[in-house]
Parts: sequence; structure tokens; C-alpha cells
Amino acid sequence: MTDKLDLKKHIRNVNDFPIPGIRFRDITSLIESPKPFRKTCRELTRITQEFSADLVVSIESRGFIFAGSVASDLLLPFVLARKPGKLPNETYIKNFDLEYGNTSIEIQKNTNIKEGQRAVIIDDLVATGGTAIACAELLTENFNVKKSDILILCIIDLPDLGGSKLINEQGYNIATLVSY
Repeated sequence: MTDKLDLKKHIRNVNDFPIPGIRFRDITSLIESPKPFRKTCRELTRITQEFSADLVVSIESRGFIFAGSVASDLLLPFVLARKPGKLPNETYIKNFDLEYGNTSIEIQKNTNIKEGQRAVIIDDLVATGGTAIACAELLTENFNVKKSDILILCIIDLPDLGGSKLINEQGYNIATLVSY
């Protein structure tokens, strides 16, 4: 599968985490390796710049590691999409299903996102697509960002779980660096 930056060797596979039957892709080994981590952040920055993004949105928590670097490098606003109860102001909330359960994600209502802006949503991995689509729907439903103006950008794609295909089918853009 795809690995043009030679990153797979820096991503651990952990069986039966967080529950039996799940093969977890652990990016901690990638972020602990300075040169591959920098290479990853630079590629994410390049893709974000190429998309002409006006802001970077990131999903808790592993996405924050990469998105902060991208937002800083491009001097773009950095919007947090967090688990319930983690943000101090009134929030918009979206419930969704995961590969192994369900949860929700929130963005503060006072976040400065305007109609017509282009947003890149950064996370570490796309599996079933639930988290990324929920985040994108927060933007389309509450801030009037067009689907075509959203790029979901992940380090890892697990195409056999159908998330990247579903994201495309729903009208969002998607880019990934590594697929398994």
C-alpha cells in the first residue's frame, strides 16, 4: 500500500488495543523519531498550503500533535475539536459511531469560522470515517463551510474499513500519507 515518505517503519502495530480484535496503529513511535516526524509535518503543511486553507481544525488528541505544527508554519488559526466537557465555552456537539463504540465531538460556538473559508481537518488516522465526518459536519452544519471547502488530512488510512471511501462519497476531500 501507499507509503511514499517511508513512514510505515516508524508506526507500531498493537494488537487487541483498545479492545480485543482491533489492530491499533501507534503513531507515538513516529513522533518519537525526529526526522520522520519533521518529514510528516512538512508534508502535511505542503498539502494544507496547496489546498489554500484558511484554518486548521484538529481532532483530539493525536491530531493536535501534527495540526499545531501545520497551523504554526502557515500562520493559520488552529481550531480544536474535542471530546465532550473539555472546552470552556458553549459548544456545538456531534454524536457519531466509532469502529468499536460511539462518542461525540465538540467545537466552541464562539470559534471564528466564516462561510466561504477553507478548512483542513487533521487527525492521525481514518478508519471508518466517523470521527472525521462528524468534525466536518460540525463545520458544514454550524459554520456554513461548504463540503468542497473541507479537506480531511490524515497520516494513516485504513481503506479496508471504508472511511476514506465514505468521506469521498459524502462530498469531502481527503488526503492521507500512509495506507495499510
